[in-house]
Amino acid sequence: MQNSIIDTIGFHAGEIILYPGKPGPKDKLYRVREGLVRLQSVDEEGNALTLRFARPGEYFGEEVLSGDERSYFAEAVTRTRIDIVSPEELTPEETVKLARHLVNALTQTYRTIQRLSGQRLKNRIAATLLELSNTPIAFRESSGRVGVRATHDEIASAVGSVRETVTKVIGELSREGYIKSGYGKLVLENIRGLEDLAQQAA
Repeated sequence: MQNSIIDTIGFHAGEIILYPGKPGPKDKLYRVREGLVRLQSVDEEGNALTLRFARPGEYFGEEVLSGDERSYFAEAVTRTRIDIVSPEELTPEETVKLARHLVNALTQTYRTIQRLSGQRLKNRIAATLLELSNTPIAFRESSGRVGVRATHDEIASAVGSVRETVTKVIGELSREGYIKSGYGKLVLENIRGLEDLAQQAA
């Protein structure tokens, strides 16, 4: 085990790893070893917005470095294993990786803001499905087509909308042949078409 890793702990899908609030003395930096972690904010009415996903090798809990208040929940999307990392023990190589991660996380945030402000819901859903197809919740059918295991609620959280509206748009994408919708999963039938949609502005 690397000196910077204090412990490795596991979480089941749906378990909350971190809650909003000020980091406490026991809070450390966290790195995903296996699985997928969703970082999301929830307003007073219970509406959730996915800020970003942390994949294997990526960090979250960076606020421990500055002491700033945490404004999000961190939730295990799949069965997940997390490395608890001591920032003080990071090697120079790990520090460089952390810096790169912070840049990538900031880029993801910019991309999310641009989607919310400059794209129609249909385009945001297409972009989100493509993004999720490169995470641990993706799967491949015997036909070779790629799909993602995600509910309409989870898609709604990722695109800043509500389930009822997302369900209507997913139905539209299905009728147009972009995707095939099943219980708790979506198969990407037309990758090129989804890519074109994802790049379109409002």
